Amino acid sequence: MTASTIVSKALGYATALFVILLLVGQLLGQPILLGYVATGSMEPTMDAGDGFIAIPNAVTGDVQEGDVVVFQARELHDGGLTTHRVVGETEGGYITKGDANPFTDQDGGEPPVTDGQIVAKALQINGEVVTIPYLGTVVMGIQGVALAAANAVTSVFGMATTSSNGLGSMLVAIGVALLGFGTLLDRLGPARRETTRRRSRENVLAFWTVLGLILLVFVTLATAAMVVPSGTYEYGLISSESPTDDPQIIEPGATTELTRSVNNAGYLPVVVVHEAESNGIRADPGWQTIGIRGHSETTVRLSAPKEPGEYTRSLGEYRYLAVLPPSLLVWLHGVHPFAAIAAVNGVVVGVTVAIIILLFGSGDLRLRSGPDHVSLSTRLERRLRRWLRDRE
Repeated sequence: MTASTIVSKALGYATALFVILLLVGQLLGQPILLGYVATGSMEPTMDAGDGFIAIPNAVTGDVQEGDVVVFQARELHDGGLTTHRVVGETEGGYITKGDANPFTDQDGGEPPVTDGQIVAKALQINGEVVTIPYLGTVVMGIQGVALAAANAVTSVFGMATTSSNGLGSMLVAIGVALLGFGTLLDRLGPARRETTRRRSRENVLAFWTVLGLILLVFVTLATAAMVVPSGTYEYGLISSESPTDDPQIIEPGATTELTRSVNNAGYLPVVVVHEAESNGIRADPGWQTIGIRGHSETTVRLSAPKEPGEYTRSLGEYRYLAVLPPSLLVWLHGVHPFAAIAAVNGVVVGVTVAIIILLFGSGDLRLRSGPDHVSLSTRLERRLRRWLRDRE
């Protein structure tokens, strides 16, 4: 294999992987290693369509002024994911602004951004954002197919159009993932025919090997979508004989209430469980279901000890994809969070296997070469189109 062939294959693998990560990240509402900007609000730092490396907020530490963050907006972009720079901080949260905008997001009606809304940071080296030109442009082009896919599914199954965008995006993401793996696997065949006879079939990939690779990625991404946004949130509390208007400075033995916003930036509903991880704190409700790209609020009650002093209260937040009845997921969480995650992944595996077998069967995949060769990705696409056409 020549050096140019190796480089060509490596670029092909990287491109397919990048597109899959970006699409699935949009589906789950949590950037998976990569993100992109859709508008020019961050110029000249990032042009519209540029990609960037997204570092989950759970592993990056505290947000600092100058960081470029991805957050779940409340007003901007109809409450969607927004990538802007932190330019200040107030008691209510962070002040954000697009580099090309003449005013801050908060001047435009967006409330201060809280830690709970931030899902990732853009990787910066020496203060400069590391960008991947045109990566987002590719993904936005693919996402344009989502509406057509949703309309096709709507006409086949008679689904309500209100769910078309989310469903279409999910189908496109799954389809691109399958085609991406087909493209990668299609390149695994040997470059030339061997003269020695072997017992194994030439250019044939075992169905379950291919399926196992696909499931590995899907389960990894589903687990990341549940684990990355979860975490522990701390609230400072002062027990004082001289309380103030600040709700976190109260009399000894008193209880105060704070409102916490809980956001879901993905195209799948989630079940959020709130769990006290210290004394003197309680969330009401203890769990809630948040719909596609929705948000909700929970009341956090903090109780001060009878002794004056400064205290810290901790509240754990756990998220699960709502692919099972919420009450069942809450019960499994009570057994152990891993039990709930395992149950969700079990559903992901079962649904993925069923869809792939229904669409493509369970036979081994043959990789041919030569002038009449038709790539595996093309054959998979043809099968999908034929399946949809037969059901019209």
